[in-house]
Amino acid sequence: MRRLILSLAASVMLALPAAASASPLEGLWTNPKRSVVVRIAPCGNAWCGKVVSATAREEAKAAKYGMDELEGEQMLTGLRPAGAGRWKGQVFVPKLGRKVGSTVTIASRNQMKVSGCFAGIICKTQLWTRVS
Repeated sequence: MRRLILSLAASVMLALPAAASASPLEGLWTNPKRSVVVRIAPCGNAWCGKVVSATAREEAKAAKYGMDELEGEQMLTGLRPAGAGRWKGQVFVPKLGRKVGSTVTIASRNQMKVSGCFAGIICKTQLWTRVS
């Protein structure tokens, strides 16, 4: 019986998604204005970033674009490896009220570039900083 339980536990561990291993993405990150903090963590077989805090001004701006609340919103979704120190997925843009294609690139241990493009022609890149 003990052998069966150990065997099942080992099978479960092997089946865990690759995203469950440590990644330089994991943790708290803030945008250039330090008005939003996002926690990046594994979600399924990818990485996602959820807003854990936002200034009153950012909440008001989000409300202007029809969002009830910015805190708790999935800002980054479906981030999957796309090369060394690079992930592709989607970023939610409150001003547009939609998700757009995104690339996240680790610039250094404490900085990452978050890029998003709408219709492949309107693009924006921000340098985010890790929160201690």
